[in-house]
Amino acid sequence: MEAKGRILVVDDEPGIRLGCQRALSSQGYQVDTATSGTEGLQKLKDALSGPDAQEAPQDSYDLLLLDLMMPGMSGMETLAHIPAIDPNLVCVVITGYATVELAVQAIKQGAYDFITKPFDASTLVLAVDQGIEKRQLSQKAQQLAELEAQAQELERQKQDLERLDRMKSQFTLTVAHELRAPVAAIQSYLRLILEGYIPPEKQRQYLERAEKRALAQLELITDLLDLAHLQDPDRPVEMQTVQLDEVLAQVLDTIAAQAAEKQIELQSNVTAGLPALTMNAQHARQLWTNLISNAVKYTPEGGRVSVSLDRRDGELVGAVQDTGIGISQEEQALIFTEFFRTQASKAYTQMGTGLGLTIVKRILETYGGEIGVESEPGQGSCFTFRIPIP
Repeated sequence: MEAKGRILVVDDEPGIRLGCQRALSSQGYQVDTATSGTEGLQKLKDALSGPDAQEAPQDSYDLLLLDLMMPGMSGMETLAHIPAIDPNLVCVVITGYATVELAVQAIKQGAYDFITKPFDASTLVLAVDQGIEKRQLSQKAQQLAELEAQAQELERQKQDLERLDRMKSQFTLTVAHELRAPVAAIQSYLRLILEGYIPPEKQRQYLERAEKRALAQLELITDLLDLAHLQDPDRPVEMQTVQLDEVLAQVLDTIAAQAAEKQIELQSNVTAGLPALTMNAQHARQLWTNLISNAVKYTPEGGRVSVSLDRRDGELVGAVQDTGIGISQEEQALIFTEFFRTQASKAYTQMGTGLGLTIVKRILETYGGEIGVESEPGQGSCFTFRIPIP
């Protein structure tokens, strides 16, 4: 038969301990005893620790019968240690007629009830029954609170899943639209040529337009693949020792011709002796390429793009500043989201996937970094990123 509850009697008088044990055992309680406050506290700790900490709540005591007047550690001193050991333990103090005021003080300090010596079995059992009932009600209230918290967490997760599902659907629609537009344009150019609407001397012009659209679509597909790889937590990433300044020099070499076509001045200011980072080399190239190519793309002819890399407060700090079209304050909060392009960028050029800055942000987050922007329409932009140095 399962015990009604587990009781610990702490009293220095053998007669009290034995009497309580007999009276409560006959009522179906499991009763242990201790002769002092020190021994009682140790038994409480042992019950909670046990051989298997996960089973501790089942092994803990439900109620403590505690004598207030004991040699050594008094009942009041013992009571003061109880919350740190088991804050849910119900404590009934035992006191003499002369120390009722002390019992009241004990209740103010957390005791549930008190009984005075001498007491009979019925008084003891009534106090313990009420204490156990209080313990059970507290446990049920705690269980209900936990269930309510779990229900709220499940509802939050449900809402998050629904939001993610909506985002996934919107993302799919956007991708489909972005992929369809270049294909439709290419098909239109080819159809005009195939059906003889374009004279031979102008066909090359239309084929070049089709090629330009095809290149735009390849750029979009590449960006989509890069973004998918960055968003896949299970995809292995090959890490190397990377000098971010050396990668920058390589990227500047590849973009120099593009800048020269627009007579854009490329400036570079890199602090010597910068430490290496442990990261994926392709990520490092994508980081610089997206930021610098964007700056060149959206800077009018004769403008300037300045790139810098420095070490500050345990971080590598890179910046790409241009004299381009700039970004409005309202749009700055959106430029790192998928497929977003500012109104000014759309008016400036039709080319662009709206994924470059999203990729940059994901790369930096992979290494604990961050990126920010300062910009004014018509006054240019400055993108600054930070990556912690291990």
